[in-house]
Amino acid sequence: MSDVIEFTDVTLVRAGHRLLDGVSWSVADGQRWVILGPNGAGKTTLLQIAATNMHPTSGRAVVLGETLGAVDVFELRPLIGLTSAALAERIPARERVLDVVRTAAYGVLGRWRESYEDVDDSRAYQLLDRLEIPHLAERTFGTLSEGERKRAQIARAMMSDPELLLLDEPTAGLDLGGRETLVATVGEIASDPSSPALVLVTHHVEEIPRGITHALLLREGGVVAAGPIETTLTSDNVSSCFGLPLHIGHDNGRWNARAI
Repeated sequence: MSDVIEFTDVTLVRAGHRLLDGVSWSVADGQRWVILGPNGAGKTTLLQIAATNMHPTSGRAVVLGETLGAVDVFELRPLIGLTSAALAERIPARERVLDVVRTAAYGVLGRWRESYEDVDDSRAYQLLDRLEIPHLAERTFGTLSEGERKRAQIARAMMSDPELLLLDEPTAGLDLGGRETLVATVGEIASDPSSPALVLVTHHVEEIPRGITHALLLREGGVVAAGPIETTLTSDNVSSCFGLPLHIGHDNGRWNARAI
């Protein structure tokens, strides 16, 4: 398997603060990763570099075979599907859900003068159906519930048939029912062999869906542990990651944590 992400000693400093500190990490085609860690660990920052929205201060970041700083990121970004709170805030509230999804084909937010072909519409409706929201196609984004917005964003992220799918806390802000149904949906995507390489960011092991193959644990911008999820997501590693004695359990394909 070829690497879709290859970070070597990646460090990022902003306003004198070291947000990432010598992170080395690689994601191979076909792998599904979860990035786990407390607030301020550097999870979203790492994902933003993978999305080519940030460049490291030092170290080498290679995404889809291209080195950041030596490639036109605007040519690379259509190959990367991304969901994040920051991206959601930029989606016009009056935008139809159908257009929220299909504008990803042009890499834009908000309809302007671009035109779409039948194949674009077919792809958008197919993804809305896969995310179980085809009935929302004509609704405006601003009228959706938080769970519906999350699903629309994932459909948008998959519109361009990306080679890398990045999901930044896709279940944040959802109630228990909304979280569980979305975790199940993401689990179906992760378990599908035809899906692209996937990286999911979360604070909670309970939000890790089925199908995730690898885990990266971050604390204070550095790597605590990384590798296959069964050998990485241990009580000792997660306790070190969160600075709290924790017991990690695994039952029926899902993970859980409790304080000791």
